[in-house]
Amino acid sequence: MARHLSARQLHPVGLDFADTAPLRLVFAADLGVPVERVYAALAEELETWPCWFTAVTELRPTGGGQGRDVRLKGGGFFQETVLAAHPAERYAYRIDRTNAPGVRAMLEDWNLAHSTAGGTRVGWTMAVDGTPALRAVLRLGKPGIGASFRDAMRKLERRLRP
Repeated sequence: MARHLSARQLHPVGLDFADTAPLRLVFAADLGVPVERVYAALAEELETWPCWFTAVTELRPTGGGQGRDVRLKGGGFFQETVLAAHPAERYAYRIDRTNAPGVRAMLEDWNLAHSTAGGTRVGWTMAVDGTPALRAVLRLGKPGIGASFRDAMRKLERRLRP
């Protein structure tokens, strides 16, 4: 991906930001797919994200897998650093640079657990610090973000089922 002139450097945050951010959007879904398979799709098969998470148009690893470059529909992009890659358990990354207006710091945290039905319970936390206007927009947009997450999980489950 080409460098973006309008990119802004965000404040670096650690994994604790998932619990302490000024705004946390938390979603969960149950998939009828083994947890190991879901983790592989999230953390190892990055090129497949646009097939199941339609907000993503391109995703590629950087830094030998320590980072990610992400393009979104509408022209948004993120340059990210992977903070946690614990197989079948957790995958989290911090956004370091973006062209999204109003963002000061951002982290996305995916947590996986075996569900009682034998599949996977997927938890996704979007942790954000930003301007009051951005936080208001994200709060108002939570139902749409949740719908996008649920749609992505349905598509991922269909993709991963044998």
